[in-house]
Amino acid sequence: MDFINCDIKGLKIIEPTVFGDVRGYFFESFNQSEFEKSIGKKVSFCQDNQSLSNTGVVRGLHFQNPPHAQGKLVRVMQGSVLDVALDIRKESPTFGQFHVILLSAENKKQFWIPEGFAHGFSTLEDNTIFQYKCTNYYHPSSESSLLWCDNQLNIDWLVKDAIISAKDQSGVKWEDFITPF
Repeated sequence: MDFINCDIKGLKIIEPTVFGDVRGYFFESFNQSEFEKSIGKKVSFCQDNQSLSNTGVVRGLHFQNPPHAQGKLVRVMQGSVLDVALDIRKESPTFGQFHVILLSAENKKQFWIPEGFAHGFSTLEDNTIFQYKCTNYYHPSSESSLLWCDNQLNIDWLVKDAIISAKDQSGVKWEDFITPF
């Protein structure tokens, strides 16, 4: 398993070592000890979430406010997504910058997004199954979102005619956002 640092401090791409033969494949998808060594701290995952989406769905940019902030370890079980992590840590030199990565069932990559990031993804294939582990429980009154299509952020989600929830259509604009991190 390879742990790759991104340009934005704290984000990690995890590439598994895949063993394949005529029967199919095998890989270790998670190793607590190696994961913690890579990110430099102990982490406890307490909730797993999964979603099914068709092509063109955009979910995000979501985060939970402290003290209910969440770190997320995300992956795609079936299909593919463009995954986005936006740095919302006010003291960070990369505040307001984002990292995008293609996650797919084919490439088997995972993406670690620590607390202090807004997260979202766009679905690039029908019947995409997205799975993520969280470091804190879902806490509805702590949930917030930034406007996914904000021109100031200028994120190319790689979809036309995005399918968006009512909640995500009413996210906060970047110019009006006051970060809690």
